[in-house]
Amino acid sequence: MIVTLTMNPSLDQTVELSLPLAPGEVQRAASSHIQAAGKGVNVARAIDQAGQEVLAVLPGAANDKLVQSLAADQLPYRAVSIEQALRTNITITDPDGTTTKINEPGPQLDEPTIKRITETVLDLSAGAAWLVLAGSLPPGVSPDFYATLCAAVRGEYGARAPQIAVDTSGAPLTRLFAFDTAHLPDLIKPNAEELTELVAQDSAVGFEQSPGEAAQAANYLVQRGIGAVLATLGAQGAVLVTGQGAWHATHAPVTTRSTVGAGDSALAGYLISDVRGQSAPQRLAHAVAYGSAAVALPGSTIPSPDHLAGDAVNVTGLF
Repeated sequence: MIVTLTMNPSLDQTVELSLPLAPGEVQRAASSHIQAAGKGVNVARAIDQAGQEVLAVLPGAANDKLVQSLAADQLPYRAVSIEQALRTNITITDPDGTTTKINEPGPQLDEPTIKRITETVLDLSAGAAWLVLAGSLPPGVSPDFYATLCAAVRGEYGARAPQIAVDTSGAPLTRLFAFDTAHLPDLIKPNAEELTELVAQDSAVGFEQSPGEAAQAANYLVQRGIGAVLATLGAQGAVLVTGQGAWHATHAPVTTRSTVGAGDSALAGYLISDVRGQSAPQRLAHAVAYGSAAVALPGSTIPSPDHLAGDAVNVTGLF
């Protein structure tokens, strides 16, 4: 089973426009829909749609609209009860795929709630293949949270601990390196901007234009103790670097409808491939197939296997 943790889930309202967004003007929406989301929830949704066993862990009251939406979608979840309402995020997509997001900060979590979430994750990690820690942290949660949770899981289970994947940004990402390198994740999934944060590069543009440079940066992180780096590079596909090598994958061009959830879908594709026992190049190809499928779908729609075009992915070895 794969367990995902979303500390700051959101009810995503996606508005599709028939004309480009015009700030200050009144516009009519071509369509609109609402879906329970957040990075870990999105990853869990893709994994569930692929027929793999998954459980999404998140804070939320039983009567919260987001939690009720998960129940209605029949997505397996475990909600740690809180009194505050979860946040709502708004996504606006232009006809050319340009995406504008407005994200609320999320509810303030106190120490007893954080402790209950941690205990829940520790309990559910027993026997899990992967633990996925994904997304931003809400107010009240230390930026060290993911790093300390990695250490807690490894301390609890030792060699029996699940593999740990982390997909976040800012301080929660950079603080992964604040403690003992023995507790670093088995996988991180930065985009070009987040990879830039980790290696103190001046600009993410260089990584998007040069997958080779992105792979070298990712290799630096592997040398520091990260198990593997799956770096998504927008239209340039993605690179995967492990202790055994590095690969770059690209997808045939697709018509972009929305970039929301593309990175989450890529991570899900990688994990689905991994639990099936596939090789590193196959895991990368599956990740790129999922990420590209997400880009071609409207709003925050998460792809299922029916949306994939696996034969459209090309993988090359880098070193």
